[in-house]
Amino acid sequence: MSGPGHGPGGGAGRAPAKVKDSMGTLKRVLKMLGEYKWMIGAVALFSLGGVVLSVLAPRILGDATNTVFNGYISSRMPSGATKAEVIAELRASGEVSMADMLEPMDIVPGQGVDFSALGHLLLLVAAIYVGSAFLGWASGQIARLVVQNTGWKLRQQIQDKINRLPLSYLDRHSRGDILSRVTNDVDNITQTLQQTMTQLLTSVFTIIGIATMMLTMSWSLTLVALFVLPVGAVIAGVLMKKAQPQFRKQWKATGAVSGVVEESITGHEVVTLFNLQKKFEDDFTVENQALYRSSFKAQFISNLVNPVMSFVSNLSYVVVAVGGAIMVTGGALTIGEVQAFIQYSRQFTQPIGQLASVANLLQSGLASAERVFDFLDAPDMAPDTGSDKPMKAGHVEFRNVRFGYDPEKPVIKNLNLNVEAGQMVAIIGPTGAGKTTLVNLLERFYEVDSGEILINGVNIQDIHKDTLRHHMGMVLQETWLFDGTIEENIAFGREGATREEVQKAARETSVDRLIRQLPDGYDTRISDDGDTLSVGERQLLTIARAFIAYPEMLILDEATSSVDTRTEVLVQEAMDTLRQGKTAFVIAHRLSTIRDAELILVMEDGDVVEQGTHDDLLAADGAYARLFMAQFSGPHQEE
Repeated sequence: MSGPGHGPGGGAGRAPAKVKDSMGTLKRVLKMLGEYKWMIGAVALFSLGGVVLSVLAPRILGDATNTVFNGYISSRMPSGATKAEVIAELRASGEVSMADMLEPMDIVPGQGVDFSALGHLLLLVAAIYVGSAFLGWASGQIARLVVQNTGWKLRQQIQDKINRLPLSYLDRHSRGDILSRVTNDVDNITQTLQQTMTQLLTSVFTIIGIATMMLTMSWSLTLVALFVLPVGAVIAGVLMKKAQPQFRKQWKATGAVSGVVEESITGHEVVTLFNLQKKFEDDFTVENQALYRSSFKAQFISNLVNPVMSFVSNLSYVVVAVGGAIMVTGGALTIGEVQAFIQYSRQFTQPIGQLASVANLLQSGLASAERVFDFLDAPDMAPDTGSDKPMKAGHVEFRNVRFGYDPEKPVIKNLNLNVEAGQMVAIIGPTGAGKTTLVNLLERFYEVDSGEILINGVNIQDIHKDTLRHHMGMVLQETWLFDGTIEENIAFGREGATREEVQKAARETSVDRLIRQLPDGYDTRISDDGDTLSVGERQLLTIARAFIAYPEMLILDEATSSVDTRTEVLVQEAMDTLRQGKTAFVIAHRLSTIRDAELILVMEDGDVVEQGTHDDLLAADGAYARLFMAQFSGPHQEE
């Protein structure tokens, strides 16, 4: 049968096109964040303030170290002498290195440690660290607000996009892959932004601040300390470049795994019935192995960055420690300045390593962003230029209609059909004849390739889709119920329906008695994949849902094919009540349900090969007669 889920692709997953323009994707992410530029400005300002304070702290701690060391050295010198006299005496005695080391120090011979000054310095450092922590916390809170709002907006855009997509797109893409983009990929984007936004700003500001402080103390030692860093940066860059395609494969494989799991869960009964567990296990193993390999490679390569940067940091530490000691003995630096310099050099590699990690996270986040943007960039359904003026449904005419899911392979070739208002039209034919496609075209789920479909003389392409569908009710072979109460599921057919109207619809469609037998009656909670109701009961609920909409036209697509004979009687009675006075299109395989139809259409290969009443078609002894005899003669005769 042609139609959603039956046409080309039929729900099979198709890998999204690879988008390798990382820079273009990054620009789109930044543009998306541009809406929150003032909040991001506040994040940057608080981050800068926190970094300035944290960078000042080692320098002040160095002054505290100098205070202790100078006091200790001063206490070892004779009282009454001046600093100049002590240094001159050392030079005279040949201790030039000691004299050079004492030259930049603030010493007072005979005095001890100035604990008052030391206390003030330590309190200042404590206040600086508290202030830095508070600014960092404030920056993180604002960034979190920006990220969560962005994630919410991105999910909303995806939901809106789903509503604008043509049915053909959803038919050709795996549900699991689409769900993965809505959940896994969006979550990965938000996590990436959360972890990188403040970290990126903090790391950049920290590198600038530390480099400035180090240069003010000793530009020569700074150049020596930073000499090894470019090597680490180059290695990290190479690793990140190799990690990017693995992250892209990882998130693509995640979507494939989700697709297999979703299919195995939704089709669990069928899988069990046909003993297909092994097949799904094999499919899952293949996709899971692909996910494992890509994830392992991505994580292995990305996790090499931190060890590399740690090694570079240790090299820098050795250089600074040895070079600083030499400069202290030469009087170029004090002990406290070397301590601060060592602390700065250790801190300097940390933000560089963080930048490498940020770049790694960005590769993963951009891989997810590419998939989400690829989905958002999918072509929308054609703009609906039809009129939204009120219309009256009834007479339906198909004129030379041609349609194919693939334009080169038409499903309906040249369909001509005339249905009077209030008629019940039954459509029968073998699988793939175009029966469901016909009603899909009538609902404008798909647009005709050529020809016209008219309702009361008006081309449906000149009628707004919402207006057109407002006059139609549809009951499908596959029931769909959402997670909610029975009352909510029935009331879904018409916005604002009252409980009394819901109960009336249930009574009219023979489901009220069944509902009242449930423990919570109309308040019983059900779901699309739950086992609370039987197939027939679920089908009756969908008929009640169509009834409450009071449609002028009905489309019944194999509505009784999945129920037992006894339940079929109830469903048939409900449908008879539902279609009273309405133009109805009934797709059926059981010919016993359509004997009373005013018009029966027999379709083969996309064309109507016979049409007429039951008696007329039997008398013609054609395709309908053969189908009828096949069902009602011999061992297959229905009871």
